[in-house]
Amino acid sequence: MYWYEEEVQRVENELLRVTYQPETIFYGSSSITLWETLYTDFADLKPVNLGFGGSTLAACVWFFDRIIGPLNSAKRIILYAGDNDLGDGRHPEEAFLSYRQLIGQIRNKFGNIPCYFISIKPSIQRWEILGQIIETNRLVKEETETDTFQHYIDIFPLMLDENGLPDPSLFEEDGLHLSIKGYDVWQEKIRQQLV
Repeated sequence: MYWYEEEVQRVENELLRVTYQPETIFYGSSSITLWETLYTDFADLKPVNLGFGGSTLAACVWFFDRIIGPLNSAKRIILYAGDNDLGDGRHPEEAFLSYRQLIGQIRNKFGNIPCYFISIKPSIQRWEILGQIIETNRLVKEETETDTFQHYIDIFPLMLDENGLPDPSLFEEDGLHLSIKGYDVWQEKIRQQLV
């Protein structure tokens, strides 16, 4: 996990810059990290962006104590990770087990605060592993249905065009990261599901 060190240090510094006690933790991979309007989009929820580029669910577990450990004020956690686990060749069940570990860490630290998992997006770049994405999303969704404090935010269908393919307008040129329009879609859907 040493290759994340620079990014993790950047996230630790991000936390130091926040001038209030964060109540909404956004945690996960670069889809969180690169959300440039996150602080204004969710200003009323006192957010903090603790995403780190390239992270996997496994890395989120590994760095949990270091990144989220200093926080005690959280009222909700919004997660986006799993994309890179599958991109790195991990099996859906491996990604799912990391998700369960992460929920366990959250429970141990914060008790029963609401946790929101943003479904893994159907990107242009990773279309060839669509089956693994769908399976991982299914496993996580089933898990969230067993716990009133876990919530599944299904952005998957919102990112497809009328032909059932990833909508290019929602992605940057790399076909993986979100465009401004893509983040608008995410913000609206997340807002609808927050309790």
